Amino acid sequence: MDQLEELNTPEVTLVCPTPSRSPVQKSPPICPCASAMTERTIVIDHGSGYVKTGFSGWNEPQLVFRSIVNYLPCRENPGPSSAQRRLGLGIDIFHPDTFSYPVQRGRVLNWEGVELIWSFVLERFRQKHKDTPVLITESPLREPADRKKTLEIMFELLDVPSLLLADQLEMSLYASGLLTGVVVDSGSGLTRVQPFVLGRPLQPSGKTLEFAGQDLSAYLTKSLFKEDGHPNKLYQLETVDTIQMSKCYVPQNLGEALDFHRSLPSGSDERNTYLLPDGTCVELTPMQRLAPEMFFSPGVFNQQGPSIAQAVVGSINTCEAALQPQLIAHVIASGGNTLYPGFTKRLHTELVTDQSACPNATVWVGSRRNFSVWLGASVVAHLSTYKSEWMTKAEYNER
Repeated sequence: MDQLEELNTPEVTLVCPTPSRSPVQKSPPICPCASAMTERTIVIDHGSGYVKTGFSGWNEPQLVFRSIVNYLPCRENPGPSSAQRRLGLGIDIFHPDTFSYPVQRGRVLNWEGVELIWSFVLERFRQKHKDTPVLITESPLREPADRKKTLEIMFELLDVPSLLLADQLEMSLYASGLLTGVVVDSGSGLTRVQPFVLGRPLQPSGKTLEFAGQDLSAYLTKSLFKEDGHPNKLYQLETVDTIQMSKCYVPQNLGEALDFHRSLPSGSDERNTYLLPDGTCVELTPMQRLAPEMFFSPGVFNQQGPSIAQAVVGSINTCEAALQPQLIAHVIASGGNTLYPGFTKRLHTELVTDQSACPNATVWVGSRRNFSVWLGASVVAHLSTYKSEWMTKAEYNER
């Protein structure tokens, strides 16, 4: 099959309907968990790569930005130590090499940076409603100490009236409209697989793969810029991001795709070329365009562990036999990496052809699955079934 035609082939998946882009009509809040609860809840989905935030009841977050902070030297401390240096949000164009990600691989490494990001979000959304409750999604990898630190920042430093900490994968499940299925979430720092039955996770069956979007970015950075490649160079970061979004795709067969691209005369396909910020035009190699193959053939890119399809099958096979047909029929794709052209079709193909999987495998997708966690949290913010999970500031003070 011609590879150019294949990119435009409809994906063989079951697509979940999604609501319109306008704000949904909201009724009074269902959750009477505390007197501080209002109709609006600030929902914060803080991932390794991006922060998605906004008011609950909307069909998409109103603010999305990189989870990045920077430390700038000051007169008192011009050296490399971060002590007493000025902390800023985002990338400073005058000091582009000073930024870092406070959350990496789903774990908080810099609480000072996280506090700054949350302070910025709340200042933005609490201008008119100081008593607005907050829902924060949290990684399944968080330790009890992380949850304690989150409560401390929110209640003691940011003075929120009530707070709900919600599991990210569980929120993706709610965004799909299903209660039973396997969530396959692949973001910037982690790729995770978690089966759910009636809204409850089957914890021992969950799998976490520590290769995700940042590993794909690192591969492209190294291959594009050779020895000069560095993840903290701003123009390289922007270049790699653009190439990932506009040039990369998942092939249905790696060998056939490589043969096809290698057979093309140099310069014959403009989709294989990219104009660098300095005006240099580079021709992408076949493996650079096919870099998202990393999720299905990690060994080719020197990544450890099973492929994403193998992780799904392995996770389902550890569940009770009676549950397996229903789980394989409800594989829910979420996270930004699943938006690569060909991703969900390839996942579906590998699941139905796996000898140990069910031939009736179905991959459920939504057009905004890069926001699945936030969208699910937006729904959960007003569910009465979660009222016991909320904590008010008064309850926190009592404890």
